[in-house]
Amino acid sequence: MQRKIYPGKQSGFTLIEVMVVIVILGVLAALVVPNVMGRADKAKVDTTVLTLKSVAGALDQYKMDNNHYPTAQEGGLDALIHQPATVKSWVPGGYIKGGYPKDSWDNDIQYVNPGSEGRAYDLYSFGADGKTGGEDSNADIFYKP
Repeated sequence: MQRKIYPGKQSGFTLIEVMVVIVILGVLAALVVPNVMGRADKAKVDTTVLTLKSVAGALDQYKMDNNHYPTAQEGGLDALIHQPATVKSWVPGGYIKGGYPKDSWDNDIQYVNPGSEGRAYDLYSFGADGKTGGEDSNADIFYKP
């Protein structure tokens, strides 16, 4: 459909055309925004799982060097960063670079030795809410070897 431009008149969009474009943009936003917003929480959970795997690798290396996982008396996960006085074999600079490990919500990673259900240790994050329990992104995230 061609527009006729008459001398002395300005061409532009009619109110109806502008309204149609706004409705189309609104419908697209309603379809796209919920899908994108849910991805941020999933990305944080996935990043926390990778952090837990990395810390578990450092714990395994500590065990290979010292024949045991860090105990509460040795400082727990702090033993991966600062050499305990009782440990003779230790990697210069520590097993984890950059300080105490945090999850995606900047909460400390939890470590319990000995672990539950016969595991050598439990390694987990409290999730987005920083508390025990919860659902969805607030759920606790456990490392499962």
